[in-house]
Amino acid sequence: MTNIPYLLTKILSAFGGKQRSAFSSKNYWQRRYAKGGNSGPGSYEHLAIFKADVLNRFVDSHNILTVIEFGCGDGNQLRLARYGHYTGYDVSGEAIHTCRAVFVGRPDREFFLIDEYDGRTADLSLSLDVIFHLVEDDVFDMYMNRLFDASNRYVAIYSSNSDDNSSVDAKHVRHRCFTRWIEENRSNWRLIERIRNRYPFDGNSDTTSFSDFYFFAAYT
Repeated sequence: MTNIPYLLTKILSAFGGKQRSAFSSKNYWQRRYAKGGNSGPGSYEHLAIFKADVLNRFVDSHNILTVIEFGCGDGNQLRLARYGHYTGYDVSGEAIHTCRAVFVGRPDREFFLIDEYDGRTADLSLSLDVIFHLVEDDVFDMYMNRLFDASNRYVAIYSSNSDDNSSVDAKHVRHRCFTRWIEENRSNWRLIERIRNRYPFDGNSDTTSFSDFYFFAAYT
């Protein structure tokens, strides 16, 4: 009798993939923030400054008045931003509570749970260090569709862009070649700029990053 589980294991191994037990990216981040965790080193110190420099320059040069972000986290990255009106969404209620406290008295800074997304749009739609945390395929597809649907003009993605997960041990990380998804699902969008990381990954995720910037614009 054929051993189906064994065959599946062999197939997964042949493709260089790792077997993943049931995992919820939403639950992971909800627990992380509930336990006092933050958005990670990418939203702090020199890595955050690099991201802010790139984004502020893009916003200024393209006359962007409204920004929407999916995965706003604890709001620390936003402290460095020079945006007009900003709307941030996240899966974590604790993260949203933190953001509202940090930016209290700022009507141009709004924060909501992702389940509250009402279809609003902005000049620029942001995804910063999020895509490689979307472990589940259906969650990834839903996220990408929402990210592009929410933009009137531009989409900015800061992420890795590869399907190579051979060296990944963390359950909450799954690298994806998201540009292929865009080519297959959003052919009316084009890559207008790529900016490589000022601190390319050297094995230390506290001080370097495997993310680069990718900016997309819709065909007119």
